Amino acid sequence: MSARIVVLQGSPVQLIDRIRAVRAAGDVPLIGDDRWPAAQWAAVRELATAGPIPHGAAWAGLTSGTSGTARIVLRTAASWERSFAPVSNLVSQRGGTEQLIMLPSPPASSLTLYSLAHALAGSGPQPVFPGQSAAAEATLFHGTPQALRTMLNAGSLPELQTALVGGSRLDPGLRADAESRGVRVLSYYGAAELSFVAMDEGRGLRAFPGVTMEARDGELWVRSPYTALGYLGQPGPLRADGAWVTVGDLATLDDGVLMLRGRADDAILTASATVIPDDVEAGLRTLPGIADAVVFGIPAGTVGALVAAMVEMDAEAPPPTASQLRSMAATQFAPSHRPRVWFAGRLPRTASGKPARAEARRQVLDSEVTRLA
Repeated sequence: MSARIVVLQGSPVQLIDRIRAVRAAGDVPLIGDDRWPAAQWAAVRELATAGPIPHGAAWAGLTSGTSGTARIVLRTAASWERSFAPVSNLVSQRGGTEQLIMLPSPPASSLTLYSLAHALAGSGPQPVFPGQSAAAEATLFHGTPQALRTMLNAGSLPELQTALVGGSRLDPGLRADAESRGVRVLSYYGAAELSFVAMDEGRGLRAFPGVTMEARDGELWVRSPYTALGYLGQPGPLRADGAWVTVGDLATLDDGVLMLRGRADDAILTASATVIPDDVEAGLRTLPGIADAVVFGIPAGTVGALVAAMVEMDAEAPPPTASQLRSMAATQFAPSHRPRVWFAGRLPRTASGKPARAEARRQVLDSEVTRLA
C-alpha cells in the first residue's frame, strides 16, 4: 500500500504522539492550524490528495510563503536529519535531550515542525510550549522575531541562553536587547523548501554548514543536502539546475555575506521603477511608533501600481499620524519607493508568524482595514 498524507490537528502536546504513530505506519504527517476556519481545513484535506506521494517522503508542510497559492512541500526524513548535528553544534547543546526548547509558533509552521522532528529523532532538546509549567525552564528558543520580542518583554523565559530565530528578518535592536539579557541570538534565513540556508551569529548571514550559495543575476541559488523533494501534485517556485535550486529570492553576496531583497514575484512595478517590498519594510520597521509593516502594490491604472503599506503600531509608543508617516518615509526612501497609501491594523500572519503579504493586500482591496487619511 502506498503512503498517504495524514492531516492532523490538536494541541502541540497531543500531536507529538500522533506524529510518531503516523510515521510508524509509513504515512506522512501534515499538521494543520487549529485557528483555520472549516473551509480552509476542507481545502487542505483536498490538497493532500492532489497527487501520488513520491518515494521516501516522510514529512509534509503547508506553505504559501507570504504571497502565493498554498502548496504542500514534501521532504525526506534525511533532508532534516542531516542538519540535526550542525544545529546542535551551533546552539551548543550539552547532550541535547536534557535541555528544553520553547516553541511558540503553531505546529503547522515549519519552524516548530522541524524542532519536533529533531526531538522525535532522539537527538534534539525536548519541546515545551507556551502555557506549560515547564516553559520557564527552557534554555533554548526556536521561533520568529515577533515571538522572541513578546517573550522577552513578558519575562517568560528567565533561563533562556540561546535563541534560534527565523521566519522573517531580525531587527538589530531586538538582537541587542536579547544579548543585553545574556541571550545568544542565532538568526537564520531558510525556506520550507530549502530548510536552513544561512546563519547570522552577529556578523551577517553566512552559509549554513553544508550549504553553498551563488547569486545569479541577482537571484539566490543554493546547493544543499537539506532541500525538499518538491510540491505535491503541482508546480511551484522551486526550480532546479542540476544540484542547484532556487525559490526565486533576490539577493547579493559580498565576501560570503548574504543580503536578501525579497522574492522576485513580489516586486512592485510602479511607473518606471521596480520596488522590492522587503527593502521598504525594513526601513519602515526603523521608524518610531511602527512595530511591523508589510508592503505591496495596489492597482493604479497607467502607472501600474502604487506602493502601499499596512503598518502595525507599537503599543508602547504614541501612534504616528498619516502625515507623520509620510514625512518620516520621505527621509528613508527615494520618491519611487515611498508608500503612497497607508493602512493601519493588526497584520495578518502566516502560521510561523511572518506578515502575510497576500492576505494584507486582500484585506485592503476588500476594504477590511482602516486607511489613514
